[in-house]
Amino acid sequence: MNVLGILLQAAGAASSQWSGILMMVVIVAIFYFFIIRPQQKRQKAIQKAREAMQVGDKVVTAGGIYGKIKEISDTYMLVKIADGVRIRVDKTSVFASTEDAQQK
Repeated sequence: MNVLGILLQAAGAASSQWSGILMMVVIVAIFYFFIIRPQQKRQKAIQKAREAMQVGDKVVTAGGIYGKIKEISDTYMLVKIADGVRIRVDKTSVFASTEDAQQK
């Protein structure tokens, strides 16, 4: 009886270890499918829209400045925000204007 009790305790301990590992795998899967994967899709869509921008498109910078693209370089865009006022902003901080997207 004593040996049987020890074997049952060992089996229960092994079972609880596997359930703990399984629970961690489930949590990682949930984070991946509900948080990481949708964010990656959004980032790809933003990057695709950024690559499709052309001179003359209306844009909004990450700082909330509205303007129109005047020049596009590899790393920056020249954006006209008023008559005679042009600013150079990093490409990664420029997003398509919702007004422009609705018109297209």
